[in-house]
Amino acid sequence: MDKHRLTLTVLTLLPLAVACGTQAGPGGGSGSGGSTSGTPAVMGVHWRVDSLTSGGTTKAAPTGAYLQIDDHGQVHGNYGCNSFGASATVRGDRIDFGPAQSTEMACEKAPMAFEAAFSRTLAGRSLTAAVERDRLTLTTEDGDRVRLTKESDAPLYGTRWQVTSLVDGDVASSLPAAAAGKAWFSLDAKTRTASGSLGCNRFTAKATVRDGHLTLGALRTTRRMCDGSLMDTEKTLGKLLHGTLAYRIDHRGISLTSANGKGISAIAER
Repeated sequence: MDKHRLTLTVLTLLPLAVACGTQAGPGGGSGSGGSTSGTPAVMGVHWRVDSLTSGGTTKAAPTGAYLQIDDHGQVHGNYGCNSFGASATVRGDRIDFGPAQSTEMACEKAPMAFEAAFSRTLAGRSLTAAVERDRLTLTTEDGDRVRLTKESDAPLYGTRWQVTSLVDGDVASSLPAAAAGKAWFSLDAKTRTASGSLGCNRFTAKATVRDGHLTLGALRTTRRMCDGSLMDTEKTLGKLLHGTLAYRIDHRGISLTSANGKGISAIAER
């Protein structure tokens, strides 16, 4: 399990549009923070990254890759593995991106390869922006293109949240390869329960949501035996998904954090 300390600079850049204990998403903006046209349709919108075309080759984006420019000209997003922050100036159909700073969590080979290409496309470069309905295309002077789609907020209830990392204070740890994509949870408002998978076994628990906190009762799980790494991850998740946790939704992402700073991060499955 790779562990990397997040930089304080990034943490100050990223949470500008985070909704704490609510399902509210980013609102529209007037385009301040560097825009001279006053009507950039790209600002105040959460754009899901669909693909990147570079050097004539098109690659699909990993789940969770996104880009958002807020009303103050601050960019936050995810390359496909790591979160990043930067500044941006919107001038008509041009967007000038400043240097980016990102977290340093290691992921699988494919997301990391996409991340490297995506970051090179944006950081410190000027791109042309073309918006057509809910689609955005960013094009470099060399002809490389990033295609994005406007994405709606993920609701707390009914969403299948896929666990992506474990968090301990300001340290994020990616799940072992054997557990990647296998741990998830969902909340049911009618039955007031949580259910999902710890990576190997399924679980259910009573769930109460109140004042930005999620309280989970004792987990009831199946008793299947799996490989050692899966079982280790399961034990860790079982301890974290219990008691009262503060929840924070950032559009398609959610974090659950206990009073001691330990918790998980997850994303809404498409």
